[in-house]
Amino acid sequence: MSTPDARTAPAAPTPPGTAPHDVTLANPRADRVKQVRALSGRPARLRHGQFLVEGPQGVREAVRFAPADVRDVYLTPAAATRYGEIVEAATSAGVRVHLGTREVLEAMSADAQGVLAVVRSTVLSLEEALGALEDPDGGRRRSLLVAVLATVRDPGNAGTVVRAADAAGADLVVLAGESVDVHNPKVVRSTAGSLFHLPVVSGVALEQVVEAVHARGLTVLAADGAGELDLDDLLDVAGPAGAEQRAAGVPDLAASTAWVFGNEAWGLPEADRALADAVVRVPIRGRAESLNLATAATVCLYASGRAQR
Repeated sequence: MSTPDARTAPAAPTPPGTAPHDVTLANPRADRVKQVRALSGRPARLRHGQFLVEGPQGVREAVRFAPADVRDVYLTPAAATRYGEIVEAATSAGVRVHLGTREVLEAMSADAQGVLAVVRSTVLSLEEALGALEDPDGGRRRSLLVAVLATVRDPGNAGTVVRAADAAGADLVVLAGESVDVHNPKVVRSTAGSLFHLPVVSGVALEQVVEAVHARGLTVLAADGAGELDLDDLLDVAGPAGAEQRAAGVPDLAASTAWVFGNEAWGLPEADRALADAVVRVPIRGRAESLNLATAATVCLYASGRAQR
């Protein structure tokens, strides 16, 4: 991604903290621009091991929480002035900052809003992610919360669930089966920076995920509208206060839990539901036919987060 631009304009006013050698990129047809734009496609992301982060919120979180993985930050002069904290954080972390014209940034990405970053893809295995949640002696300090997306293909839904998991205090998100690429630009945008707050693992079969979390003592709950257990009923008997009222075999939401959420169109097939310890439905009190995936996942994750407090 460091191919020199074929043509540069006189340097724009340098924002605070920007290195003196940074110049304004002015040619929207330059090789550098084409290479950055190509990262919107999966083949280029796989080939280069990099992905795009578009917009000030995502770039801000990337340079704050994953600066070692950020290769380049691109801003228009106006954006560099408006989001000076991004420039300062990036340069303080040794990240290369480049100024480009509005036409250059728009050629790189129609969704950049004047701010764009190229970030190295990090491959984290499920075992590494789960192992990082344990104490060195193999114990745990508290209950764990994991969100598992099973063959979730809509990038907006996947990114929103990552964001909801982050907000609910989850420890890990897993995109299992044939789920969407977590570095798809729309997924990254939909996380609103949460992608850099908690580990996200992908490319693992659902069966492997269930086996791995079971081995660490987590209860696996499948979210499905046909579930025999009601989420509100589980909340009523969660934790030590509800132990006497909780029937045998009823899961405790306060315990370490992995929630499994299914595909937007067909939900969880019977074979996937059978992998779970219990199938739980979100109660529908009004006349809505159902909840969409991201909303149902948010409700379930917050229920567990509340019970685990």
